[in-house]
Amino acid sequence: MKSVEYVIRIGLSDRYRHLHIQEKGKIIFFRIQYETKISETWYPVVRYDTAHGFAHRDILSLKGDVEKTPLFNQDYNDALTFAENDLKSNWKHYKRRFMEEKDG
Repeated sequence: MKSVEYVIRIGLSDRYRHLHIQEKGKIIFFRIQYETKISETWYPVVRYDTAHGFAHRDILSLKGDVEKTPLFNQDYNDALTFAENDLKSNWKHYKRRFMEEKDG
């Protein structure tokens, strides 16, 4: 088994956290998350993972609410690629939604 983990800064107060475990070239677990920093504290905004035995997206709120959406593609390699692309392309949208809820 091979574990890969890293963090990438994607904005002044934003980061992308990545963890995946693969065996023989096949992803068997992943967790990637977009986080934003508010007043020196990092908050998870959107997370994709394979916890609970299936690939899904969690959209989180400051209140602790979680909106869980299963991914239809259950091949974890494809699901991970989809999730990475979504977070890297749409993190500003997710941040805007998160901050509107915070301010609203």
